[in-house]
Amino acid sequence: MERLRNALVWIAGGALLVVVAVDSLAMIGRQIRFPLLGSIEIIEAVVLIAAGGGLIVATLDHAHARVNLLLERLSTTSRERVLRLHALAGALLFAALLAGTAWIAADLWHGHEASELLGIPYRPLRIAAVLTLLVLFVLSLRGALGRRTR
Repeated sequence: MERLRNALVWIAGGALLVVVAVDSLAMIGRQIRFPLLGSIEIIEAVVLIAAGGGLIVATLDHAHARVNLLLERLSTTSRERVLRLHALAGALLFAALLAGTAWIAADLWHGHEASELLGIPYRPLRIAAVLTLLVLFVLSLRGALGRRTR
């Protein structure tokens, strides 16, 4: 799992660097009257990779948002129960997002969708979203069942 985590940190971090570079070039291009057409389409596609990687790393590290002020005041048993409930709620959220995303992907599979200016196909992006949500669901479910992923 550690190798997967490290690879995702590099991939998601690299994706964020690409986003910064593209947006910087687009902003400079607007100022010098030489716009970078399709920069928003590129950014939207790359942010999907960055966000997916970031969510998976946060799930692997058990670093999703929670109120530590309350958790620190609980007994060890109660804290473990609340953390399992937190993981179960995450698993349910990811399951619902996975079901909706897979449904939309299946419904539009033969639609040959692509972005307007650059023609970036949406099918691979939908596959990446479905796979990311599937991994998040499995990791959260493992946390809810008490098996740590680290």
